[in-house]
Amino acid sequence: MSKKSIRFWGDHEVRAVWDEEQSKWWFSATDIVRAINDEEDYVKAGNYWRWLKKKLVTDGVQLVSVTHDFKFLSPDGKQRAADALDATCVQTLAKHYPNNRANAFLDWFVYSDNSIDGQSKKKAYTLIESGLLDSMEPGTVKSLKQIHAYLFGGLYDFAGQIRTKTIWKDGTLFCRAEYLAENLCKIESMPQNTFDEIVNKYVEMNVAHPFMEGNGRSTRIWLDMIFKKQLKLCVDWSKIDKKDYLAAMRQSTTDARRIKELLSGAMTNLIEDREIFMKGIDYSYYYEQTD
Repeated sequence: MSKKSIRFWGDHEVRAVWDEEQSKWWFSATDIVRAINDEEDYVKAGNYWRWLKKKLVTDGVQLVSVTHDFKFLSPDGKQRAADALDATCVQTLAKHYPNNRANAFLDWFVYSDNSIDGQSKKKAYTLIESGLLDSMEPGTVKSLKQIHAYLFGGLYDFAGQIRTKTIWKDGTLFCRAEYLAENLCKIESMPQNTFDEIVNKYVEMNVAHPFMEGNGRSTRIWLDMIFKKQLKLCVDWSKIDKKDYLAAMRQSTTDARRIKELLSGAMTNLIEDREIFMKGIDYSYYYEQTD
């Protein structure tokens, strides 16, 4: 199975497939058009892409790196071969695009992988593929610290370290620093034998927010590790809408029913499916993007 990735321009997916032979990503041409044009309709985006290809040829612009060798999920649910562009070709396309919005897209495309999130996301891919999660003890503070240290090592000087300062986010006060160590011990000792128990533990860890940054990305991997080892299940995060998830997590501080409902509807037994976990990383990082 080819390694696949999803990046997000606004709320639009830009899907990519890894080419092992040439060691580079190929990006869906239709997704790029949908993103730049803010177009929801795949058919309209596909038609625009075919028109744009011909226009560029007429204008003397040659997109040299176009391939049909990779498949993407089509609106009818089937994997179909589609035009894909490498990074150089994407930049050429954006620079000659008949739409000023392509400039902002190009800025995002070129620089996003060099951001902390971009670099951390690559580390998350490696963590999933490394097998290290299988050696960690699920549901412990130690395993959560190990995950955080892996994701943010070399990016934050506090990677893997429990915070010593009290923090707020969007008006929410997380566990005060002076009580955090005691709280984490209590959370670690919470049972994790059933779906409800595991989600309750996840919610409490979110309320504790043990790190200065990177809590959501770390705890979602931590949650999947518990589900996988305890229930032989994991979350297909692509089935959970970003706005629904964020609203449910805010609500979970007083009522966890909604987040349980969302997670329950996204559970899968495909715990050995590499693509499920890779896609999960993409969506997990998407949840953290500001609109």
